[in-house]
Amino acid sequence: MNKKMGRISVELSDELEKKLRFKTIEKFGGKKGDLSKAVVEAVKKWVVQ
Repeated sequence: MNKKMGRISVELSDELEKKLRFKTIEKFGGKKGDLSKAVVEAVKKWVVQ
């Protein structure tokens, strides 16, 4: 099964990007793909609200 994935490019302030990266490392450990995982989780929560 081939799962299609969309791609979105966004610009964040340096401060927000830094906070996102640190929170991602705290929660997921900092492995490859963890930043995408964190952003997907955040967007899903926002969309549900």
